[in-house]
Amino acid sequence: MGVLDSKTCIVTGGAGSIGLASAKLFAAEGARVMLVDRDPAQLEKVAQSFSEPERVATHAADVSQSADTRAYLEATVKRWGRIDVLFSNAGLSGAIAPVTEYPDEVFDAVMAVNVRASFLACKYGLPQMNDGGSIIITSSIMGVKANPNIVGYATSKHALIGLMRVVAKEAAPRRIRVNVLAPGPVDNAFQTDIEKRLSSAIGIDATEMINRNIPLGRHAKPEEIARTALFLASEASSFSTAGVYMADGGMNA
Repeated sequence: MGVLDSKTCIVTGGAGSIGLASAKLFAAEGARVMLVDRDPAQLEKVAQSFSEPERVATHAADVSQSADTRAYLEATVKRWGRIDVLFSNAGLSGAIAPVTEYPDEVFDAVMAVNVRASFLACKYGLPQMNDGGSIIITSSIMGVKANPNIVGYATSKHALIGLMRVVAKEAAPRRIRVNVLAPGPVDNAFQTDIEKRLSSAIGIDATEMINRNIPLGRHAKPEEIARTALFLASEASSFSTAGVYMADGGMNA
């Protein structure tokens, strides 16, 4: 019997590395998981990698849009009943550029995917959730720190912590816990793309520079971040709400 036995979970950004690793772990612990992402073909591909396909469904959506958000929530409830775990994990990295050169439209896009999507998930998801459930919002090490040239990403990830704290207080009377998961650098395509662009901008190997700034000396594996997500999803975190849970190898120390 798993720690999420018979729980209904949603994972946005479900085709990405952290979302997929978390969804697989949730399913292995007995959950039924709705994977949400933009690309239907990619969703179907990753869904086939689950060992128990009956525990997984997919829904293609632009998570920054109200209608799409309501649609993936309603599809989940129709299939499995009310929601126990809502993992708002979709994200966009944005540009690498000084604030004076940062494209307006890129800033808006990053805020839409990284902040508006989590706002919408909470707004429309809370009425569809069981009391005692859990909302997890993926922020970042850049939600508690800042570096030059990432104004869109850092601003959005800081904003998510404020969003989480408000929603946590509003949801507490229903015993719904709301927390932020804040990963450090992860060994995945999302981070590799950022580091390639950052290396070009600063003229040195960004990956090596970042690893020197992580006390554990390396990037995380997606499965390591997923284990923190599982803690927040499960009753193991039953008295934890309004928190920022670092999974950063000590980078914020």
